[in-house]
Amino acid sequence: MTDRYFDDLTLGESWTGRPFEITEAEIVAFARQFDPQPMHLDPDSDQAKRFGGLIASGWHVASRVMRDFVDANLYGDVPLLGLGVNDLRWRLPVRPGDRLTVRREVLELVPSEKQPDRGRVRTVTEVSNQDGRIVLSFENWMQLMKRPKG
Repeated sequence: MTDRYFDDLTLGESWTGRPFEITEAEIVAFARQFDPQPMHLDPDSDQAKRFGGLIASGWHVASRVMRDFVDANLYGDVPLLGLGVNDLRWRLPVRPGDRLTVRREVLELVPSEKQPDRGRVRTVTEVSNQDGRIVLSFENWMQLMKRPKG
C-alpha cells in the first residue's frame, strides 16, 4: 500500500475489507480470557438459548475489526493516532461460522489549527455478516499526518 496522508483523503472515500470467519473455537477462547459470560462459552446455557445458541462477545468482534484495520494498512507507514470511538453499536449477534466484512467511509476531514502538520479524520465503520446485515457499527476519529512539504 502506498502511504496515504491526510491531504490524500476525500470525503465519501471508502474501503471494504476481505471477509473473515468467526469460529466457535475463537469465540470460546476470547470469552475465556476476556468476557467469560455463559452465552459466549456454553451453547447449552440458558443465556445462550436466549440468543438461539452461542454468540461472540461484542468486544471480540470489535477486536477483529481492529485487526482488519491493521492488516489492511490503509495509510501505509503514515503515523496515525486513534482519538476516540463514538456510537458503538452491537446490532445483531455474531454466531460461529458467520463471515464478516468491514466497510469504512470518510465522513469528515478537519485540518488542525494548532498543529498544521496534521488533521483529524472521522470515519464510519460498518461490519456486515454473510447475509449483508450490519452486526456492528461505530464512528471514530483519528489524527493523521499531512504530507510533508518539500
